[in-house]
Amino acid sequence: MAAAAAYFAFQGALLPPLNHNHKHLPLQGHCIKRKATTIGKNGRSTRHDHKKGVTTKCSIGLGDFIGGDLIKFDLGQWLSDVEEHKALAIYSPHEGGYEGRYLNRLLYQGYHFLDLSARGLGDPETTLTKFHPVCPAHVGKQPIARWYFPPEVDYRLSLLPPNAKGLVVWIIEAKVLSKAELQFLAILPSLRPRVRVIAECGNWRKFMWKPLKEITGLPATGEQVSNQ
Repeated sequence: MAAAAAYFAFQGALLPPLNHNHKHLPLQGHCIKRKATTIGKNGRSTRHDHKKGVTTKCSIGLGDFIGGDLIKFDLGQWLSDVEEHKALAIYSPHEGGYEGRYLNRLLYQGYHFLDLSARGLGDPETTLTKFHPVCPAHVGKQPIARWYFPPEVDYRLSLLPPNAKGLVVWIIEAKVLSKAELQFLAILPSLRPRVRVIAECGNWRKFMWKPLKEITGLPATGEQVSNQ
């Protein structure tokens, strides 16, 4: 019993004391701490490092009231780049959720979506634009079979309503694809004019995007390859 009491007393000594007289924190903003300065008799300025000489100035921005993640001033640029380049590689923060706002903006424009995962996609050209075989799992009790499925993109294009603007092929985890597979996704809109491609190629501190042809080494739209 004495040993147990000594152990808990030691653990309690390591914990910080509770402060019951806490104050409400101000709204999160930009805070700048300044130290008070005084001018001495010799004309030199001196700083006071004691607690009373430090002043804190906080400024509150618009993001503190409506949420910084709700302010997306680049949505117009996003829509114009999708229409101009037709295939984009996006990089979203690790915590996720930001890409949904850009997806919804395309949804409001009248696009329909085909969400696919790069893991298990197989050959993108065969899966998206050709009749392709699929072998279902037989679990060791059923005969091995092979089923043929229609092209994913062509099948979804045939099901679009008349008022739809187009089809967005959204590829998640596209960072596992090879350069040749990404190059096919970059030229897919030229093969199917009503198709737009968005590939999640990695993560970054903020949501950003680049033309898919740029990161795969293909010439941009309208450029000609010089013969050297």
